[in-house]
Amino acid sequence: MSTGLDPARLDDAAAAEAADPGGMLRQVASSAAQVREAQRASAEAGIERLAEDGRPRAIVVAGMGGSGISGDVLAAVCGVGCAVPVTTVRGYRLPGWVGAADLVIAVSCSGTTEETLEVAVEAARRGSRLLFVGGEDSPLAELSERSRGLFVPVRSVGQPRSTLWGLTIPLVLAARTLGLADVPEMVFESTAALLEDVAHRCRPSSEPFVNPAKRMALDIAGDVPLVWGSSALAATAAYRLCCQLNENAKYPGVFGEVPEAGHNQVMAFDGHFGRGGRAPASSGPSDPSDPSGPSDLDDFFRDRVDEPEHGLHLVLMRDVEEHPQVRKRCDASVRIARDRGVAVTEIGAEGEHPLERIATLIALADYVTVYLAIALGVDPTPVPAIQELKARIA
Repeated sequence: MSTGLDPARLDDAAAAEAADPGGMLRQVASSAAQVREAQRASAEAGIERLAEDGRPRAIVVAGMGGSGISGDVLAAVCGVGCAVPVTTVRGYRLPGWVGAADLVIAVSCSGTTEETLEVAVEAARRGSRLLFVGGEDSPLAELSERSRGLFVPVRSVGQPRSTLWGLTIPLVLAARTLGLADVPEMVFESTAALLEDVAHRCRPSSEPFVNPAKRMALDIAGDVPLVWGSSALAATAAYRLCCQLNENAKYPGVFGEVPEAGHNQVMAFDGHFGRGGRAPASSGPSDPSDPSGPSDLDDFFRDRVDEPEHGLHLVLMRDVEEHPQVRKRCDASVRIARDRGVAVTEIGAEGEHPLERIATLIALADYVTVYLAIALGVDPTPVPAIQELKARIA
């Protein structure tokens, strides 16, 4: 249960880890190891066999929550130029157009997700090509055997939302096998190395004034985040940040994508929460490789006592590759927000390959949400409301 904001909980590793009894920080830090382990598991499962039947008409990823976002990451890595559509189904029903010509990938970390299992059963009934990614010795694994689908086992690191890369890498390898994603072998290792680097910079022993994730968590605390992505890839990371705010910090987050957000959400700057926001932070584009972090030291050490609560905070996730007009819209939106007293934080992607870029955006965001939970006195690991909801409908 929340006991209110206390920045002292982030002062050192012992304080942070004491406020994280479920070990969410350790789970997030396992991302690089997940990339490497998932490569091995996919190869051992025979992922290359997917190419035997040629290229599918479409790829449909069925998954919920932390498993479902693997489909969005896959679409982002394949890119808008992908030769076939890649879509994610979050629910109980498979679209009517899906049939034998399509590849359906059912992803469930636990292997027990009822929505995903229902969609997978329907895909098998329609004769779709099947790939299953999830927990061993589970209903999903049993369904894979009955339907003769390819199964890639995934070892959960604790929570499904923390096992993102274990769940996602098999999908990326499947797309590469089918000739739909250009991901050289060295990119997987460079992505793992970047994830390790972010983990080092955001480690619990790193003090808040040099730790970009801790500083960003304290900047956001008390505000209502509008989280926008500057490309389809960055928008996936923005959506992930909102989901992690919900589950880890038990905190709201409003997702948006530029340019669409400029046609609706930007008007919130002129509303109650916009005018009620605190004076804007002086943060510029946040490069996670910059040890100075997402905002100036003067802003970090400011007195927060007299600041209005519950103002908007624009969190803009910036991609390396942006449409020229989108870049203009992002820059203009930042100016408009600051002119209205809305705090702004910009997070910049690292790397060149789409997998590297989305991994670095997500990695920093994951740490931000865990540190926000800790600062607020919230245990980031359990999700009691989700469990209660499942029990009520069981």
